[in-house]
Amino acid sequence: MTIQFYLRFTTVVGQELFITSLPNRKDPLRMSWFNQEYWFAQLELDPATLEGVTYQYQLQDVDGKIVTEWGEDRHLPTGIKGFTEIQVVDTWNHAGSFENAFYTAPFQEILLPETGKKKYKYPKQFSHIFRVKAPLLKKNEVICLSGAGTALRDWSTEDPILLQAEGNWWTVAIDLPKEEFPLQYKYGIYHTKHKTFVQFEAGENRHLFGDAGQHLTIVHDGFAQLPNTIWKGAGVAIPVFSLRSKNSWGIGEFTDIQALVDWAGSVDMKLIQLLPINDTTATHTWVDSYPYAAISAFALHPIFLNPDEVAGKKQAALLKPYRDQQKELNELETVDYEAVLKLKLNVLHQLFEVQKESWSSDPEYLDFFVRNQDWLVPYSAFCYLRDKNGSSDFTGWTEYSQYDQEAIENLVAPDSEEYAQIQFHYYLQYQLHVQLKAATRYAHKKGIIVKGDIPIGIYRYSCDAWVAPDLYNMDQQAGAPPDDFAIKGQNWGFPTYNWQQMQTDGFNWWKRRFAQMSDYFDAFRIDHILGFFRIWSIPYHSVEGIMGRFVPAIPVHKNEFQERGIWFDHTRYTQPYITENLLYERFGEVAGFVKETFLDPTGYGQYFFKPAFDTQRKVENWFITEEVRDTNNWLRQGLYDLQSNIILFEQEGSNGTQYHFRFGMEQTSSFQSLEWDTQAKLKELYVNYFYRRQDGFWMEEAMNKLPALKASTNMLICGEDLGMVPGCVPEVMNQLGILSLEIQRMPKNPEREFFHPDDAPYLAVVTPSTHDMSTIRGWWEEDRAKTQRFFNNELGQWGDAPAFCEAWINKQIIIQHLHSPAMWSIFQLQDLLGGDDRLRHTNPGDERINIPSNPKHYWRYRMHISLEQLMKEKAFNQDLKEHIKVSGRG
Repeated sequence: MTIQFYLRFTTVVGQELFITSLPNRKDPLRMSWFNQEYWFAQLELDPATLEGVTYQYQLQDVDGKIVTEWGEDRHLPTGIKGFTEIQVVDTWNHAGSFENAFYTAPFQEILLPETGKKKYKYPKQFSHIFRVKAPLLKKNEVICLSGAGTALRDWSTEDPILLQAEGNWWTVAIDLPKEEFPLQYKYGIYHTKHKTFVQFEAGENRHLFGDAGQHLTIVHDGFAQLPNTIWKGAGVAIPVFSLRSKNSWGIGEFTDIQALVDWAGSVDMKLIQLLPINDTTATHTWVDSYPYAAISAFALHPIFLNPDEVAGKKQAALLKPYRDQQKELNELETVDYEAVLKLKLNVLHQLFEVQKESWSSDPEYLDFFVRNQDWLVPYSAFCYLRDKNGSSDFTGWTEYSQYDQEAIENLVAPDSEEYAQIQFHYYLQYQLHVQLKAATRYAHKKGIIVKGDIPIGIYRYSCDAWVAPDLYNMDQQAGAPPDDFAIKGQNWGFPTYNWQQMQTDGFNWWKRRFAQMSDYFDAFRIDHILGFFRIWSIPYHSVEGIMGRFVPAIPVHKNEFQERGIWFDHTRYTQPYITENLLYERFGEVAGFVKETFLDPTGYGQYFFKPAFDTQRKVENWFITEEVRDTNNWLRQGLYDLQSNIILFEQEGSNGTQYHFRFGMEQTSSFQSLEWDTQAKLKELYVNYFYRRQDGFWMEEAMNKLPALKASTNMLICGEDLGMVPGCVPEVMNQLGILSLEIQRMPKNPEREFFHPDDAPYLAVVTPSTHDMSTIRGWWEEDRAKTQRFFNNELGQWGDAPAFCEAWINKQIIIQHLHSPAMWSIFQLQDLLGGDDRLRHTNPGDERINIPSNPKHYWRYRMHISLEQLMKEKAFNQDLKEHIKVSGRG
């Protein structure tokens, strides 16, 4: 059988097209330029090999980079007799086409369940097969076809040709006479119950050239041009630990998700969004409450287990001695992280001992173990060694400080002395899997999808870093540059990714991570997606985020200073600028102590730090070891500020030829002390460095990673694209069909003070606040002048803004977001409750989940009312449901 492929695709000189996944071929099939509209390829195949064949097109760009079209649902028909030649006419499926979102798992399996599972029954005689996609048809609507000529029924709307849903495609086979070519036709919508034509698709008529003969022609026409941005959904965001129910043990648990689903369903929400749920148990203290510092990118947190569910009826009596403590912890306003974890581990240890024999031979557990052993075994060994050594810092362990697979296999062997202690962690992870799986399965039955969260970093002393340290830059720390929320920047402490090493095996670590996420989640949020373009990297010897720079980045060459007429003084620009006046302005009467203890004079009224204090980490360690009492960290912060009073960072290994600007250079006294002409020229180069030269480079970096990662999963992907967003980010996200995050108080347009939800793109999530921000009510009280402008300009209200965010204001902001054109409007539960005078928390400050500027923040917020009580609030729920319905999200 001869297969001829015609692909509608317009290229530029140097681009080439290929076909992949064809049977009995190791290499892609190269196509040839046919004309301005088409590329062509021909292939001889045994008809027996066509069974189940799908194929894709690839574009090789001028620079050699490969771009694969989206989707794996283009297939050749099987069982067709009488044809020795097949002509295939295809349309490239651009990953950024928003219709592709409706073919991701959450839509296909939950929100828009597939109706076309029947195999199309071909007629006895036909010459052409037409296929087209239309994901958003209403009940009793089908795709129809009409066009010029008798075979296409002369544009009839009373009796058009009806297509049948088959998988992702609407399909029909037609016998077309030669004399009716070239064809003009369009797809439309037909209502089968009312037997009426609804509408034609938009755009110009479609054309098909060629003829009908002994060959079969298959036309894949892409998407019908119909209103495909009409689907909109609403969702609620809340961390699992913040849930409160009458049955939980002082913290939200996986079993509480079902009650959250019940409430969300009662108000017609379609999504619940959670924060990361991975195990963060590094110190067994409240510091581990930070959900983005997981000791494993795969293991779930034992604190989210519900002991009653683990015990069942058989071991329920074992829990009786702990009921008083359970009740006491559950009645607390906030999470007592340490007490809850200690109690649960104690109870779970007892249940493990009782259930050990029956549990370990359970076929479902054995299947779970086999599917997850690649991460489960090293993680469990890591937990055992963490507890044995009293620290997750594996660099200080007496044994196994360097991961050795053979040694670990001996450690975890069933006949080893340590096996029972290691097996306990297998037990916990299996129980967590069972409870989370049950919760998400319950959500799916209710027509609700679950959205997870993938942190951008890993914990420095995690199992991941222990097992494969070469995947990370352990001498660096990830963070974020300064902004209005953290003026010194953020230092998350995570090592940065060694992307070059990760790419050697096709990003296998990430793909495994996505695969495991898909066991429980339908969609996920990529935390700080900007990290795939460039990461804010801080040397380990620094403490503050302001001491970082973007990596990778194109540096400034020393010659560029000379070309711009800037006298280059290496010491002046790269060393902290410390003068006598600056010391007395900052430290006052203790300036002498600072000079004597930390500094050496240069002889020109300036100072350098002594070698013992020439990094922020050395200063930090001095305060710890000397146990200096420093009220409010005033002295230490002053020293940090001196060390960050610089203009340039030298590129390591460049021999003094390449440099990177310190972010916010113009705010430093080092810069302000320069003469005006030098300031102006440096500022011009600074702007070029941060806002012009990097964009194409960062786009290339992202396109080296994100397409392969997105192609590895069919979950719906949302990117947290906040902060200092390069111009290339929206373009890359649009190309890949990744949803953006739009926040009213963080406009991406620097010329606007606020972002209006009405201006959101369709492939977006709009929200008035996130877990990293104050709630609507909290924000209202932070800046009186700003909220006044918001009140007048964004809400369209006259007069003075109320001093506090009254319920009607809060509610109006929620309604604004519900009516956005964005695909998703997602709200923190606190913001939804803030629109009701009776249900809102008395103190909005207590509802904040995280303060990014504080790296030691205690994550302990809990709902102030239970899920059971929320379910009973009929008036509130009915009002919210009505607003969701009116907005078109119900």
